[in-house]
Amino acid sequence: MAAKPEKRQDTKEVTYSSERWAILHETREKAKELLEALQATSVEAVIHGSVARGDVRRGSDVDAFIPNPPSSFQIETALEKANIPVVARMVIQATPLYAMKAYIEIDAARTVSFPLMNLRRVEREFYKFSGEITLAQIKANLRVAGVDKRLVLIEPTEKGHVESGILEREEYVAKYLGIAAETVMDRVRALTKRDSVGRTGVFVKQELDADETFEMALSRLAAENPAVRRRLKKLA
Repeated sequence: MAAKPEKRQDTKEVTYSSERWAILHETREKAKELLEALQATSVEAVIHGSVARGDVRRGSDVDAFIPNPPSSFQIETALEKANIPVVARMVIQATPLYAMKAYIEIDAARTVSFPLMNLRRVEREFYKFSGEITLAQIKANLRVAGVDKRLVLIEPTEKGHVESGILEREEYVAKYLGIAAETVMDRVRALTKRDSVGRTGVFVKQELDADETFEMALSRLAAENPAVRRRLKKLA
């Protein structure tokens, strides 16, 4: 069941069990493998979400994001050189206003993604909103604050984390995370809408053919769909 947004005024301290610390270590080792493979060919990526914050559970996703991607060929070559198999490749655009992104599925829990269009500020800061971490920070065993899908702020502590609601505290949370208030409000709107109307479909979601590059797929979709073409040109 998907996490539901929570409106809470209190704070809650969570202490991790030894099992949860072990899950965090295991999950971060998987994340480190991806980031090291990419960095070996000068591709800089971040890990975002619960792996960055530390509040992982069994089966938590490992999402590597490349903010400023080189060619998709370089990214796929990096994974191939590291003997990291690819299960599927797809392009996804959530809505006509959002950038289309490339997704490389490694397995059921790991993906590598990168934008195929220029990102708006709120789109780039989404990753900082959820918490993002670099390879160097993972190696230093650091965790960062971020907001989960319940709209709960997770602040790491030595024993686990402290959590508190962000509704009606959006400006404070934006300042605390070093992002725009607009970004926080955008995520609040998106997640509260999802809670009220249910998960809706995405604007574009297509798996690539075996011999198709991400750049080829983008060109094809832009030629076929005026909305994709407009978004491609919008921030060029």
